[in-house]
Amino acid sequence: MDSHDQDFKENGDSTHDDNNNHVSKKIKLSPFISDSEIREEFAHHDPGVARINNGSFGSCPAYVIAAQKEWQLRFLRQPDDFYFNQLQKGILESRKVIKDLVNADDVEEVTIVDNATTAAAIVLQQIGWSFAEGKFQKGDAAVMLHYAYGAVKKSIQAYVSRAGGYVIEVNLPFPVKSNEEIIVEFRKALEKGKSNGRKVRLAVIDHITSMPCVVIPVKELVKLCREEGVDQVFVDAAHAIGSVEVDMKDIGADFYTSNLHKWFFCPPSVAFLYCRRSSKVSDLHHPVVSHEYGNGLPIESAWIGTRDYSSQLVVPSALDFVNRFEGGIEGIRKRNHEIVIKMGEMLSEAWGTLLGSPPDMCSSMVMVGFPASLEISSEVDALKLRKHLRESFGIEVPIYYRVPEEGELEAQNKDNCITGYARISHQVYNTDDDYYKFRDAINQLIQEGFTCKMLPSN
Repeated sequence: MDSHDQDFKENGDSTHDDNNNHVSKKIKLSPFISDSEIREEFAHHDPGVARINNGSFGSCPAYVIAAQKEWQLRFLRQPDDFYFNQLQKGILESRKVIKDLVNADDVEEVTIVDNATTAAAIVLQQIGWSFAEGKFQKGDAAVMLHYAYGAVKKSIQAYVSRAGGYVIEVNLPFPVKSNEEIIVEFRKALEKGKSNGRKVRLAVIDHITSMPCVVIPVKELVKLCREEGVDQVFVDAAHAIGSVEVDMKDIGADFYTSNLHKWFFCPPSVAFLYCRRSSKVSDLHHPVVSHEYGNGLPIESAWIGTRDYSSQLVVPSALDFVNRFEGGIEGIRKRNHEIVIKMGEMLSEAWGTLLGSPPDMCSSMVMVGFPASLEISSEVDALKLRKHLRESFGIEVPIYYRVPEEGELEAQNKDNCITGYARISHQVYNTDDDYYKFRDAINQLIQEGFTCKMLPSN
């Protein structure tokens, strides 16, 4: 009989079965969180929705929500005491936790901000000032990935292009088969940036691209930047902490940012910005100027006016929650990766399609190709299909439209041309049924002869 099915009676240090046979020493209950406790922690999730989109907004357990509420009440109870005696101490404790999580040398290298978009603005703002003040020459280059996050692209336009910087986008293949494909294209972009006597002042590298989702060989690209004399390297790792290994000494970038509300169970919104001490951090300032201006970026960012700072104060509580799982954050990360790959392969097999990248280029998110018969032919189609899945099937999943290459839509290739990909996530609250629900919904649409052309335009 399996030990899990055996009824045990405990007697001192011995354990006996129903026939009074000695079977083992007293069983010690696992100290780790149980499946039922996980369900309780996320009981506030809509039970009718298969949430396989943790990547967009993250998730926050009840334990951390309760800690956040306590911080909010501390402020509301006595704002002056909170401001003078609690806020800075609390944020420093959060910074210490982050410093250890990311293997930074010193807590002064860690600043807490709202999100990765704010961190990008901080870094790019000082690049813009360097152009405006003549430290950089007009036409000097900044290099970024073509799949950089939309808000970061806009920030580069606002702070770098407008100041006279020459921006080069690295064209990346998708689907992608190897890290080498990315490294080759990145090297080409750096060579272009250095042509005509220009200097490459900044490289913006995603650790994990958002859409399509691919883990970038960030250490190799940072090393390449050093070899090619790039002034500053900024890694936008919005999805990284809690999803892939994050080690500042190993990566070696000047600046690195990651959200803690996506994969580290904090409430929206909180992120960290790492600034290597050897970098020119004195030129970094929060875009919101408060009376703390000039006291160093960590202090400036810890007070940008009266607002709710509770999400920045619960980082130690989020770590407590993470440590309830076997293996802590590394264990969660490993299990999420293994399960999302398994579910991605299940879906691609069911639909006769492919994954967008090899498993070792995936994190806790995977790109899964849709059947060509759905006829996803534009970004508008992708959004309409996403809405249809949400409203008609209770499935929340982002959809990426891939522009087909020349010749792919010819008659002989059309039936095999994958133009739509789902980005599925896995977090601890997900179950296999979430992905089976998604599989069955798409299979139903296919059986009904559905195409995206059938969906209303608004």
